[in-house]
Amino acid sequence: MSASEKEAGDQIDYAHSDDTPSKKKRSTSETLEYPRRRATIACQICRLRKTRCNGARPKCQLCSDLNAECVYREPGIKLDAGDRLILDQLTRIESLLHSNLPAQPKSALALSTTSPATSNDTNIGSDEILTRTPSGLPVHGRLSAVGLGSWVNPPASISISTMPKMHTTPALHLLQWPLIRDLVPNAYGPQHLLRLEMAREPLRLTPNSGFDLTNASTYAQAFFTHGNVWYACVNPHTWNQYYQSALAQGFQEGPMSCFVLLVLALGSAAHSGSISFVPTDHESPGLPYFAAAWSFLPSVMMQNTVVATQCMVLASAYLFYVVRPLEAWTLLSNVSLKLQLLFGSPDRIPAQWRELSVRVYWNALLFESDLLAELDLPHSGIVNFEEIVDLPGGFEEEDKNDGDEGERERNDLAARHDNLWYFLAEIALRRLLNRVSHIIYQKDSTHTLSTLGPIVSELDFQLSQWYDSLPRPIQFPLTQSPLSNPVQTVLRLRYNACRTIIYRPYILAVLEDEQAGADAGVKECCRRCLDATVRQLEHITSHREGHLPYLWQGALSMVSQTLLIMGASMSPTLSALLPPTPRTDAIIAGVVSEVERYARLAPSLKLSAEIIRDAERRRQIRLRSAGR
Repeated sequence: MSASEKEAGDQIDYAHSDDTPSKKKRSTSETLEYPRRRATIACQICRLRKTRCNGARPKCQLCSDLNAECVYREPGIKLDAGDRLILDQLTRIESLLHSNLPAQPKSALALSTTSPATSNDTNIGSDEILTRTPSGLPVHGRLSAVGLGSWVNPPASISISTMPKMHTTPALHLLQWPLIRDLVPNAYGPQHLLRLEMAREPLRLTPNSGFDLTNASTYAQAFFTHGNVWYACVNPHTWNQYYQSALAQGFQEGPMSCFVLLVLALGSAAHSGSISFVPTDHESPGLPYFAAAWSFLPSVMMQNTVVATQCMVLASAYLFYVVRPLEAWTLLSNVSLKLQLLFGSPDRIPAQWRELSVRVYWNALLFESDLLAELDLPHSGIVNFEEIVDLPGGFEEEDKNDGDEGERERNDLAARHDNLWYFLAEIALRRLLNRVSHIIYQKDSTHTLSTLGPIVSELDFQLSQWYDSLPRPIQFPLTQSPLSNPVQTVLRLRYNACRTIIYRPYILAVLEDEQAGADAGVKECCRRCLDATVRQLEHITSHREGHLPYLWQGALSMVSQTLLIMGASMSPTLSALLPPTPRTDAIIAGVVSEVERYARLAPSLKLSAEIIRDAERRRQIRLRSAGR
């Protein structure tokens, strides 16, 4: 292992001691059984082309025929224990549902004491990344194993599956790239979006305006059908009980009323569709419920309970819906501190709230990662718990003996809508996205094309592993046709966004030096990047399926990918990898129109819409003057 590889390996901290039990992991020998022997001996060109490599040195047969540089994959970045754990959990849930068996107790997932099996995988650092527990010792979960206060004992290093503090992933970083910067003469940078949001007028609410409960049942149903799938932090088994209690108390100030009102606010939002279609003279769907809940939040925020953090996460979710990213970040920062306090000692979270605390934690981490991917905000420190906090398991049903039809209906509702598939898949994909930012886009990264190749190849392989492990109900087809399933649609958009940023450095290399595109491997990587970009943008209205959690983040992703296509269209090498000019122009026009629809929702989106509109106008002028 080279010195640089060892240095990269030293960055990994799995936050486990040898005696730290983990109740979610399978035996080590089972976890490491991946059929990757062929991939480890294939050169970069053969891997990209998916052809058999004869492994000849210094050049394989194909590279000799192509007169291309033959690069064999060196030790790279391994899919770590956390990701394998998530994929195992997805498989386990699917198996349980297919067999119609109740979920097994979490303690049944204690680790084997066997040593890790020898693996052919490439890796950074030690293979001993999975924790073990002595034979016969009961496993009670990672939360109860040790005191976790990161503010007392911060980890020696941060996992590479977390968002780095300085990175070049944000959309407006592309404005510094050759050719693209010629389309946007103003020196905009990522800080411009943050300044605009910081200078924004606060959200005006009238908490005493009252709210109507006539459609409460409709909105609750909409939340559990179309909303909770994204957050998975509301227990459908207990919803009716909490709603009836809040109603009986006249929605008095307190966490229960706050919680119920926030669910109704998000349910109204889910029922009404994208906020971009709401006329400017109409109030946002769910706003009366949110305003009432907002008036309760100051007292709720003073409580150091799991329910208080749940209320703040739900409030943050609504703020994302109305495109208020900084207000959401403010609440999430408070959630992070409370969770660090609660997780600081095993006895601070009662047993009945542990599953909810886990789900609140992952929501907070996912939301914060999305924000940090686009805005230069302070990190809350919640990532220090990523390798320690359990994965979501399953909400326990309340014991009821009334036997009435209404109870059976509520249980049926719970069975349909306490669905963890998307949530677990998103956790795994977010970790991979963060890993890409950490390894490729960290500020002052000095990767060259030769050092980048093995890393990109491994990250793409991990993305393929993620896709292959998706349960069938949410595994989307790798086609370009629109999908009718919102969850599949959103996951496919996220998949293509991840694939784009994995291969994006190759586009920059060709924009900086057109001759770089003469290399077959570089050209293939550029093709993969642009193919994923086109797939993400071709059916632009499909982004509306994720309007509830992702409108703001999705809009900035659209802008980033559109700038990429604009730059590629002005490069002789890259333009040949794009669809025909009329189709490319139509794709760009569709994005410009869609982002302009969002412009009134936030100043950061207004600037983004202006940037790509003006850039497209200049691009067309340049192409016409060049006779293209």
